[in-house]
This record gives sequence, structure tokens and C-alpha cells, in this order.
Amino acid sequence: MTFPASPPESAPIWREPGTSRIPFRVYTDAQLYQRELERCFYRNHWNYVGLEAEVPEPGDFKRTVIGERSVIVTRDQEGQINVIENVCAHRGMKFCREKRGNRKDFHCPYHQWNYDLKGNLQGVPFRRGVKQDGKVQGGMPADFKPAEHGLTQLKVATRGGVIFASFDHGIESLEDFLGPEILAYFDRLFSGRKLKLLGYNRQRIPGNWKLMQENIKDPYHPGLLHTWFVTFGLWRADNKSRLVMDEHFRHAAMVSTRGQGGNGEVTSGVSSFKETMALHDDRFLDIVKEDWWDGPTGVLMTLFPSVILQQQVNSVSTRHIQPIGHDAFDFVWTHFGFEGDTDEMTQRRLRQANLFGPAGFVSADDGEAIECSQEGFAQKPWHRTVAELGGTTAENTEHMVTETLIRGMYAYWRRIMEV
Repeated sequence: MTFPASPPESAPIWREPGTSRIPFRVYTDAQLYQRELERCFYRNHWNYVGLEAEVPEPGDFKRTVIGERSVIVTRDQEGQINVIENVCAHRGMKFCREKRGNRKDFHCPYHQWNYDLKGNLQGVPFRRGVKQDGKVQGGMPADFKPAEHGLTQLKVATRGGVIFASFDHGIESLEDFLGPEILAYFDRLFSGRKLKLLGYNRQRIPGNWKLMQENIKDPYHPGLLHTWFVTFGLWRADNKSRLVMDEHFRHAAMVSTRGQGGNGEVTSGVSSFKETMALHDDRFLDIVKEDWWDGPTGVLMTLFPSVILQQQVNSVSTRHIQPIGHDAFDFVWTHFGFEGDTDEMTQRRLRQANLFGPAGFVSADDGEAIECSQEGFAQKPWHRTVAELGGTTAENTEHMVTETLIRGMYAYWRRIMEV
């Protein structure tokens, strides 16, 4: 038996038309990944950086990333949200090492350059030199202007307590970026109710960052891979559902209403379905309908490129994708509730959060599936995936038996990447 040789690096990455057959090189090509950082993260896109509830008081800050670039989210003394790049304007040191905290300003430890919470340069040691023997020695040039040497300041947009930022100051408004249909689902979750931070999970997944976007655009796998979903009816093919994209196909919402679970046509031959499975503690599925649900018990939004916004019954969270090279990413979960929640509802949200996160009863499956997929791509770089469930084009649907959202994302990706 003979095997095809790996294609040369100069060969076209994506030869076939359409987006239903995705080349493995899309996930394994390191040079392509560098172009992704520039075109998907650093230009023309809003990136999620956090919740206002994470920086509630003047002086509060958190460190995070956009793509691979370290940034700091601050709330200044006037209460304004700022996002600044964590790179000193002097010698380029990544000066902030703390994850979060409260302070009046930032000092770079290397040479003590000092910046305010907006990123403006406030102080330069020995700027005017040192007097010795009646003479001034050294110092910065006479025409040195601190206003020209601040930290890189990003454009910031907030909506409903969620903070987005962009290195691209010419970017369209956040509302136009999301588009009306996705914005409606965004506002459903973030309607202006004050958010309450509950906690974090963090994991590193050895797979290409796009695989997590795909995973949450893929309604095919939940009722097959996840025992919890198919057995207890949380998310499976016979649930009432719809799939919605923005006009560019970059963002999407998977919307589902919980069914009754149990045996049926969709569980026939599905090995993950466990008809006799029961809970020792049934409070994990102690689901209480909330006023803002307006029907669906689950809405998973993928906002390209960097974040997933989750409502799964009473558990609500953001999931931030932070790429580390072409074959790994950090995945940060921020679990939250609302200021008006009762203590019982807060405990319910925390219990149900155990379905998700790195060791979650559901999400642990996804991390392993992504890792194993990346291993397969590296083993067989000339091959391609097949995403043809429900057809080969991209359109909104009223069912889950389709891979339309994945095809849509790659239609957008091919355009902006010129692949």
C-alpha cells in the first residue's frame, strides 16, 4: 500500500471550491496561523476581553490576551473602561505579571517608566539627567514628549456589562459587527441586568483554536458524544431548535429547548445513551425557568474569533479562546450570575457549572475530542475533513441535523484569509 506524500509548503492550502471539505493543513500550518493572528485577531474584529463585573471599582484591572498579545483591562478613577497593551513603550517589556488587582498606576520594573490607568506615560526616571559637579549629565533629548510614548491604547466597546476591544481603531461599531440577529440573542443574555462574578475555570487544550469555534457551531456531536446531553435531554437532535448566523456567517447562535430525555428514535444505536443512568444528586438538573429565557433553555453563541457565550439551563458563562501557536490554546471560563439572584439561584448556577469547564461532566469530552483531532490532522496532513451533514452550503435552519454553521464560518474565513 502506498500513501500520498505530504504536499509541499508552496502548494495551495485549499484547492477545492466550497467549504464542506476542510483541509487538515488549515489546522497544522504554522505560517497560516501567523496570518490568522493578523487578520482574525488584530484587524477588523472585536475581541472579548472580560466582564465589567471583573473590574467593578476604580483602579481595578485584569490581564488577558487578544490573540497572542497581552493586554490589560482597567477601570480608571473616572470609572471609564480602558484596554492597553502590556508592552512597555521604552524597551518592550511585558511589565504586568499579576492576573488581576487594584492600583493607581503601572510601573515597568525594568526602568521604572510609569503609566496611568489609561496607558499615558506619566514619569521617566532621570528624564532631565543627573547633576554632577555642577553639570547636567545624561537625560532624554530636549524634544522628548511623554505624550508620544504611552502604551498602545485599544478601541473599547461595552454592552450589557461585556467588554470588547480592538487594535483596529477604524473598526465598525460592535452592534454592526454582531449584526441584528446575533445582537438580539446577545441582548437576551446581557440585557443590562448587573452581572455578578462567580468564578473561573482555565484549561490548555492541545488543538488549533478554530476547533473550539467549530465545536460550538456543531450540533451534530452533542447528542452522540455527550452522555449527559442525550440521556437527560439537555441537548439532542429531537429538541426544538434553530441555528442562526449573521450575514457574514462569522458569528452564530445554536438555540435549543430541553426535551424530556428517555429512549426514542434519536437514541437508537447511540452508545453514549444510558437509559438506566440516574443521578445520586438530582440537584444538578434542578432547573428553574427564568423570566429572560423567553423559550429556549440553551443558547450557545460563537462570536468570531475569540469567545463563546453560554446559557445552558441556569448556568451562564463566557468562554474565552486564547491561541498559543497553531496547535494549542488556553480556554478560560468565566461563570457569572446576576445581582438580583437569590442565594438559591446562585448555588444552582454553581452546581450546574459542574457540567462544564475542564473537568465538566460534558465539556471534558470536547477537550479530549479536540486533542485527538489535532493528532489526526498532524498524522495525515494531505487529507481533509467532511462537513456535509445537511448539505454543502450555509444557511440558517430550524433543526440540528446539519453542519451548516461550520461551513458558514469557513466561507467567511476563506474570504478574509484569501485562502
